[in-house]
Amino acid sequence: MVEGLGKQFRRYHADRPHTLKEVFVGRMRHLWAGERFWGLRDVSFDVEPGQIVGIVGGNGAGKSTLLRLIGGVGRPDEGSVKVRGRIAALLELGTAFHPELTGRENIFVSGIVAGLTRRQVTKRLDSIVAFAELEQFLNSPLRTYSSGMQMRLAFAIAVHTAPDVLLIDEVLAVGDLAFQQKCLARIMDFKADNSAILLVSHDIGQVQRLCDRALWLKRGRLVRQGEPEAIVEQYAAEMGDETKRTTPVEWPVQITPAGGELRVHENRFGSMELEITSVRLSDQKGRSVADFRSGDSLQVEIDFSSSQSIDAPIFGVTITTEDEQICADLNTAASGVSLPVVQGKGRVTLHFARLDLSGGRYYVDVGAYTQNWDYAYDHHWHAYPLRVLPTENGKGVLYPPHRWEIADSSRGKLPES
Repeated sequence: MVEGLGKQFRRYHADRPHTLKEVFVGRMRHLWAGERFWGLRDVSFDVEPGQIVGIVGGNGAGKSTLLRLIGGVGRPDEGSVKVRGRIAALLELGTAFHPELTGRENIFVSGIVAGLTRRQVTKRLDSIVAFAELEQFLNSPLRTYSSGMQMRLAFAIAVHTAPDVLLIDEVLAVGDLAFQQKCLARIMDFKADNSAILLVSHDIGQVQRLCDRALWLKRGRLVRQGEPEAIVEQYAAEMGDETKRTTPVEWPVQITPAGGELRVHENRFGSMELEITSVRLSDQKGRSVADFRSGDSLQVEIDFSSSQSIDAPIFGVTITTEDEQICADLNTAASGVSLPVVQGKGRVTLHFARLDLSGGRYYVDVGAYTQNWDYAYDHHWHAYPLRVLPTENGKGVLYPPHRWEIADSSRGKLPES
């Protein structure tokens, strides 16, 4: 339970001295902070066991500060936090990690810091390593790990402490898509086991899909809380208005062929070392399509560009229903296609000879990833809608070629339907 929570910070003067010499040559008056400001003020809410509460808000809204105070990192200047049970927190990537220790050693240090005994960590070690998928690197120094590998290890340790309260601050955006899905599945397991979960995410679609309630923070204050869909819609509408009043940044916003926008941390994620510059859905004659009939062929053309040399990137295409059911999930690596080192502009195309989907609305998600799936270079989520024209009545997403045959034992074979 959070009641009237507030936290103050110091705002230092722009001319604050940075060296001892500057202090003695007359800048002593700027040595101390000029003023204090509230980074968080008068925030109250509670989270019941078995609930996932999402937290949205712009940069500087106080989201991370809120999670840190709940996790016991720092003390509030006003109000209180009451937590029942063990807390596991993923606030910053590898907060308790030491770069010179091996992965194995960091598991023991982080596990003990989280409240486990050495014996408990030893008992869970194999499971932690298997979940993180880092068996080959377990005895390597952490400084040799990529950010994606560190995130895997941090999440694996956190979920094996059997927390009653789980705090997650945007760290899932670091991992590759497959591991993100694995983490989200584990989060849902915790929800089923009655854990309370607080999730900070710039992916507002994720908040809508996963959360039971949502909080909207703005300039350190709680603006609204309630049903995720309503909160996210109001937040997105205001962010849209803010965007119209400011000069748009150049690369995070890109118009998709469907007329929508790509926005970083909303429907676009990745390091951008390699960028997907355009995606085109076309039929067998090369004509762009958004609507097609079940059984038609489909081509997904992905244009990309990289200013630096990228070693063997993996490209993937996923087709999902509106409610996130995966219909097809294909990538170049699994198909045995090995790309060389790429630099500059290029194109990869996925050909579907026929796509036997039932009538309805689908999304084509595309992405480019590192050769070991550590993280995404560029991933576009729900940016490319695809509509299959109505088919005959039936359930499910698959509509394969079929025919019925009816026979009567007394009169023999009847006409086929």
